[in-house]
Amino acid sequence: MASPSKAKGTAWESAWTAYVREHHNPDAHRNVQMGSKDIGDVAGYYLHAAELKAEKTITLSDYIAQANREAANAGQPYGCAVVKRRMKGVADGYVVRDVATDVRLLNRVRDMEAALQKAAPDVYRLIDLRHREAA
Repeated sequence: MASPSKAKGTAWESAWTAYVREHHNPDAHRNVQMGSKDIGDVAGYYLHAAELKAEKTITLSDYIAQANREAANAGQPYGCAVVKRRMKGVADGYVVRDVATDVRLLNRVRDMEAALQKAAPDVYRLIDLRHREAA
């Protein structure tokens, strides 16, 4: 039988994957562990290798280093740690990146939005409105 810590981690990965399937990507799935060439715990979180953590003691620096290594292994441009918030549901968890990764991601979003706005301004306005209303 798995240890209680392993069972908690598995439950968190399963719950988060279900949330991502419902709200982001229906094809998201848990990855098989690959040892030293691990590619993150969940695939299907757009452009990211997601490293999920459900631990009593949170060590962000370790989580981010692991997520960034796994992003490189997975061929994804961004790594993130998805940290369970104690006594809270999935939507209240934390997605964490280092500042360098976050700036690269925001630069990409900015550039892609500028390109879409120039190429298809009506489509841009509809997408922008949809996301503003969802906030």
